[in-house]
Amino acid sequence: MTYQPFHIYGAERKSRWLITVDHASNHVPVEINGGDLGLAAEDMQRHIAFDVGALGTSLRLGELLDAPVIASNFSRLVIDPNRGEDDPTLVMHLYDGTIIPANRNIDEAEIERRKQAYYLPYHNALADLAAAREDVIIIAMHSFSPKLNGRAPRPWEIGILHAPQEDRFGIPFIKRLEQEGDLTVGDNEPYAGHLPGDSVDKHAFAHGRLNALIELRHDEIDTETKQSAWAERLAPILTDVLDTTGL
Repeated sequence: MTYQPFHIYGAERKSRWLITVDHASNHVPVEINGGDLGLAAEDMQRHIAFDVGALGTSLRLGELLDAPVIASNFSRLVIDPNRGEDDPTLVMHLYDGTIIPANRNIDEAEIERRKQAYYLPYHNALADLAAAREDVIIIAMHSFSPKLNGRAPRPWEIGILHAPQEDRFGIPFIKRLEQEGDLTVGDNEPYAGHLPGDSVDKHAFAHGRLNALIELRHDEIDTETKQSAWAERLAPILTDVLDTTGL
């Protein structure tokens, strides 16, 4: 089977929602050092290689919202689709204290090859999906580690990232989540806003599209049961925010 750098699930679905999973996979294409970045197998199961639980949660959420889901099929350590093309962290040499051996001496030619082979096909497909929908709402799904090396534990079960360029949906979404009563909701936590040229910037902000970037702490979605539970919780909340805001 020919390798594809992305997968689209439910392309025929008709709602306004579009779910993206930039860091869906820890796959390393065989052209890169025989499919091996030089890391131990346990490191490739960590958050440094992909967003644990994000794909399963997104697939169930897509079913519930009648939304297509586009997911990368390469590790963020190969090249990070949630970075601008000129971002110095586009290809990471070191992540959360771990050196990435196959990236240590990477040159500009190899970075460009990875852009052409993996990064750009993913973004081109995402752009086509978004353009095909009227008044699209982009939901970017991510997960985060409960604790980075040497840092304090992160208390938020869920964080919503937003930025002033287009936060009409993000801020009401945060307020609605806070009404749940049993959640510690991060407002631009565990990270602040967005980076120039990242996925939301490229596909939402640049077009004035409604969006929200959801970060779930990955111990909340590290099993299929938990992933389904979160998707089933989020779907009616997202729909409620859309209905009550009239956006």
